[in-house]
Amino acid sequence: MSDGEINPLQAALRARRWRLILGKIHEDEAGADGENGGQGRPAGAGGPPPGEELDQIDQMLEQLYGDSEQGDLSDSAPDIARWLGDIHQYFPAPVAQLLQRDALEKYKLRRLLAYPELLKEIEPDVNLVAEIIALGRVMPAKTRETAREVVRQVVAELLARLERPFRQALSGALNRAATSRRPRYKEINWPRTIHKNLKHYQPAERTLVLEQLVGYGRHRSSLRDVILAVDTSASMGTSVVYGGIYAAVMASMPALTTRLILFDSSVVDLTDRLDDPVELLFGIKLGGGTDINRALTYAAQLVTRPRETTIILISDLFEGGDQAGLLRRAAELARSGAQIIVLLALDDRGAPRFNRPLAQELVNLDIPSFACTPDLFPELMGALLNGRDIRQWAGQAGIVTAPDN
Repeated sequence: MSDGEINPLQAALRARRWRLILGKIHEDEAGADGENGGQGRPAGAGGPPPGEELDQIDQMLEQLYGDSEQGDLSDSAPDIARWLGDIHQYFPAPVAQLLQRDALEKYKLRRLLAYPELLKEIEPDVNLVAEIIALGRVMPAKTRETAREVVRQVVAELLARLERPFRQALSGALNRAATSRRPRYKEINWPRTIHKNLKHYQPAERTLVLEQLVGYGRHRSSLRDVILAVDTSASMGTSVVYGGIYAAVMASMPALTTRLILFDSSVVDLTDRLDDPVELLFGIKLGGGTDINRALTYAAQLVTRPRETTIILISDLFEGGDQAGLLRRAAELARSGAQIIVLLALDDRGAPRFNRPLAQELVNLDIPSFACTPDLFPELMGALLNGRDIRQWAGQAGIVTAPDN
């Protein structure tokens, strides 16, 4: 064989790789390029075809992305189970999860949920939990406990990843806010401060030297009230999952009073379920309309000390109710001293689809609106509790606020 020539085995492998790249429709062209006419083995060669692993990968991809001439994944439960196992054998986790999501979309999770043994084979992630939540009302009874275990596993993994940095960010901010020696001016307890410093009174100057300030922080039941209002329309599935988990973490911190309300065309207060995020998530119903005005009206009823209250609205802002009423309510809350932040998404997707004109109206009311990834949410809350300018924080974090994002 002369230099530069490709032996039959190499040609066959090359053809197989082109087949994986281009798909079945281009198999002949790929084979011609590989100099073996697109056959799975070199001419005249005996034994099994070369590249057996490539052949198996090819079959898996054909089942998912092919034209269904050779059947599909939905024909029988054992075939689906084998396929789910194979993708994790041949592909790294990120790629396997992408293929899995495409399969769930193409063959419908509802069909797979008929087989609890299949659900055990699926790699759990936030998107899967969102799908389970969305299909909770039609889920077969025999699958519910398996689905609950999937939700429990994802919640445990998310808590392991997110809870510690979240507590660190919030604890630092709350400790700074609660210190009695360096309170903000408006937090100074003047009667106690004067009494504490009487020994430093200077009669000649008729002046009291304040060597130590005493604040109210440590005497309050909580330093901050946080209200999470989460849109449960179908497009907000993963944001609902993250929002529920973060609400549960905040609810366990004594320095915060946390309320969680979910809304579509109605409003449900789930604050009493924050001690069990698995049951909280498993009981959510995704879908329905969107009435943000009603959600903010309910949230306003929960505000007892506006200047110590943060309202986080998680929504894509596609209002189906009274938009003018929504803007009036938001303006009233802002004027009362409550801090309102709009998160257009709380997930890893990047820039979401959202109602840009309404986002602009809220920005005009000095209400920041932007998407936030779960990893940045602890920093966001820390910035809020520290009284930082949120637009400045967002800029430093590389987040573009609406309506430009």
